[in-house]
Parts: sequence; structure tokens; C-alpha cells
Amino acid sequence: MALPASLAWTLMILSMVCWGSWANTFKLTRGVRFELFYWDYAIGVAVSALLLATLTDSAAPGAAAFPASLLGTRPSALLQAFAAGVVFNLANLLLVAAIAIAGLAVAFPVSIGAALIVGTALTYFVESKGAPLIISLGVALAAVAILCCAAAYRAQANSNTVTRKSVIICLVSGLLMASWAPLAAASMQKSPGALMPLSSLAVFSVGVLLSTLPFNLYFMRRPLNGPPVSMREYLAGGIGWHLLGLLGGVVWTIGTASNLLAGHAVGFAISYAIGQSAPLVASLWGIFVWKEFAGAKPAATRSLAAMFFFYVAAIAVLSRAG
Repeated sequence: MALPASLAWTLMILSMVCWGSWANTFKLTRGVRFELFYWDYAIGVAVSALLLATLTDSAAPGAAAFPASLLGTRPSALLQAFAAGVVFNLANLLLVAAIAIAGLAVAFPVSIGAALIVGTALTYFVESKGAPLIISLGVALAAVAILCCAAAYRAQANSNTVTRKSVIICLVSGLLMASWAPLAAASMQKSPGALMPLSSLAVFSVGVLLSTLPFNLYFMRRPLNGPPVSMREYLAGGIGWHLLGLLGGVVWTIGTASNLLAGHAVGFAISYAIGQSAPLVASLWGIFVWKEFAGAKPAATRSLAAMFFFYVAAIAVLSRAG
């Protein structure tokens, strides 16, 4: 069933809010290593995605509902959705490591900027839905907004920790982050044996959960930043930050479910580009809740104002692409 345009846009904005907000749960742990937090985050993603698909996914008339519907799914669609989860998971771990090494001002614009531009282009290649010139203009405006966000953090921190290693990690993270959306979109292409959005997300989440075992164990033993950590430290953790990790996974899953449902209606390239405007929301949290810009320098304030302007412009332009 096709979604009304107004509902699709509500879901895209919700995805942007969730993608820009889930990291607050990590900040609330106040000092817990991300590798330890990530176990609960991955569990939260998988459990919530599987529950969403089981309770609310709609099958075609006369077809079985999830999970029985997977029996009639073409193997390539299952593989694409699973691979999307694995690729996203590695990209997400690398992004957080890059932020720890280079700081938000470097990691976010390089990684998310690459993901936004390359991911939108690849997703449009998979599903050519929407006006390409308008989508390109909207993506360009969002990319400028990300650069303004970087300039604001750089002006506030007045530091430079850029190394060749950090830039390479950022680029690899961004290119991987750009790859999961077209894979997910391919799994849902309207053809016999395609996955429905929430079924695709459920298979995606299994990819996230299973790949967390090798990826996160590797980064715990050979972290890109800081000393190694052990599972003993995870098991000794307080119930509070375990619950925060689960909540972070649930919030991210709600955002991704919203993005995929909207993309199924208006086009995955448009939906992905709107969702990847999440730094706008993250910056609002940083400004008004975490007080990251308390007593901000004039240069930082000007960059923040420009960021908001370009993000609003990008969303306005993309709203005309459908």
C-alpha cells in the first residue's frame, strides 16, 4: 500500500531525528568505552527490528507475513539486506573510532559527507526515482551544511588533530556508510521475491548482530584509539548503561524503519539524503542539551547559522524532487 506524501515526509523527518539522536544514549553513559556500549546497541537494533517486522510488516495480498514471508524471498534479496547490515556495522564502528581520533569537526564532514554524496548517487543508480538534478542540488546544499558544521566545531575547539590515519579511517567509513543504503534498496526492488521494508530491516539487523561478534571483538583487542578492553569489563558494567545501549539501538532502528518505509514510497535516494541530514539534529542536541557551544566564538556562531540555513534549504529542495 502506497503511503500518502505527507506521511512519507513525516517518516523521513523522523528518520533524521532518530539518526541524529541515538548517540545521546552513548553520551549519557559518561565515559563507557564505545566498544562495550556497542554490544547492547547491536542487540537493541536486532531485537527491535525483528519485533517491528513480526508485529507490523504487511505482506502482499494472499502472501505470508514475516517471518514466513522469507521463504518466498529470492536469495539475492536476502543476501543484499544481510550484506547491508554487515557493511553498515563496520562503517559505524569506524566512524566512532574516527571521531575519537580526529574529533567531530574532521570525522563528521569527511565520513558523513562522503556517505551523503556517494550513497545518494549509488541509491539513485539502483532505483532511478525522483528528479536527478533536484536531488543533486539538495545533496550539494546538505554537503555545504556539513562543512559549516565542521567549521563551527573547529572554531570552537581551536585545535587540529588531523593525521593521515584519521583521514583514511574517515574516508573508509564514509564509503562503507554510502554502500548500505543501495544494498538495502536493491533488496526491496519491486519484483517477485523482493523484501518488504521492515522485512529487509529485520534481515539487515541480523547482519548487524552477527557481524558485531568478529568486528567488535577485533576492535576491543586492537582498538584504533585507547587501550584494549575485555568482555569482563562489559559483564561488570552497570544495568544503567546496558539499558542505554539497548535504547540507542531501538532509536536507530525506528529511524531506519521510517527511512525505508518512506523510501519505498517516494524513492530511496530522496529518503536517504533527508535521513543523512542527521548532523542538523545532532548539532541541536549539542547546542541546547550538552552545551557544546556555550560562550561560542563569533566564527562558530556564524558557521552554525549557515549550517541551519543550508540544511533547511536542502530539505526544501529535496521536497520538490519526488
